[in-house]
Amino acid sequence: MIWGFIGKDINIMNSFSEKLIGNVSRVIVGKDKQIELLLVSLLVGGHVLLEDVPGTGKTKTAKALAQSLDLGFKRVQFTIDLLPSDLTGINFFDREANSFVFRKGPLFTNILLADEINRATARTQSSLLECMEEKQVTVDGDTRKLDLPFLVIATQNPVESQGTFPLPEAQLDRFLMMLKMDYPSHDESIQILKRFATEDPLDTLAPVTTRDELFSMQSQARKIYVSDLLYDYAARIVEATRESSDIAVGASPRALLAYVSAAKALAFVRGRNNCVPDDFKELAVPVLAHRLTIRSGGALSKAGKFLSKRDMAADIVTKLLSSVTCPTEDFSRKN
Repeated sequence: MIWGFIGKDINIMNSFSEKLIGNVSRVIVGKDKQIELLLVSLLVGGHVLLEDVPGTGKTKTAKALAQSLDLGFKRVQFTIDLLPSDLTGINFFDREANSFVFRKGPLFTNILLADEINRATARTQSSLLECMEEKQVTVDGDTRKLDLPFLVIATQNPVESQGTFPLPEAQLDRFLMMLKMDYPSHDESIQILKRFATEDPLDTLAPVTTRDELFSMQSQARKIYVSDLLYDYAARIVEATRESSDIAVGASPRALLAYVSAAKALAFVRGRNNCVPDDFKELAVPVLAHRLTIRSGGALSKAGKFLSKRDMAADIVTKLLSSVTCPTEDFSRKN
């Protein structure tokens, strides 16, 4: 009975995902793949790190997603003097009430844009650990739950290093995915010029769903079927990162759980009742690469282009995928 109910919701989800991507695409041109993966992250309850040079649409994407889902949105510009209390909020003494009152910080929202997160100190970065993992904050010994859904979309510039603080491994492991926006093609650049010629489409963007519908979709995404063969496939891919001579620290059990959850959500978004190997192949780099600690620094590619550690990690994960035998059986649910 449960499986039949999921089947009905799959059709709803497939229609919804197309509608959401189309709505956000009114603002952001040529980023359907990134929008789809942001939706996957939201269904899983994970967080996303957007890495690319300034001006590629990271902030507008986050705003358009929040407006399309009718969710609360706040943006925080991370700087070297930003304090943890600037995010969590503070207790202050209210003379009229003659008592301490808690003033909520920007973490109390649904979608938080942590802009240029690597410009804040490690102390401020670490203040996000509790809220990202447990959906709560603790101030002066009092724990307060955050509003759900809660999604952190953090951005960082991979080029600039002056005045930045690299995210520690524990922080990176809290992000479900790392995505790149990339430059638009020539044709997409022309579309952008025409679309923003007279007005910003973000100003008139309307929501396409309700919060209750989103909660229902999150619940249904968790019920997507994964065969034992694919559980084995996902585990062997993650284990391969721990055995590679190019990697000092491989993916953790938390990474494996995130990997499978993301694959289930991706199958759901694409209108399927079950996962297939391509779900895991497609998500391996976004979900796993940023969690790895590789043994060497940057290097030159065959084309002479400098590769960062993250680029090298992505290349390593891609090579590891080809070394793990992919199952070819029927992965649909048998009953």
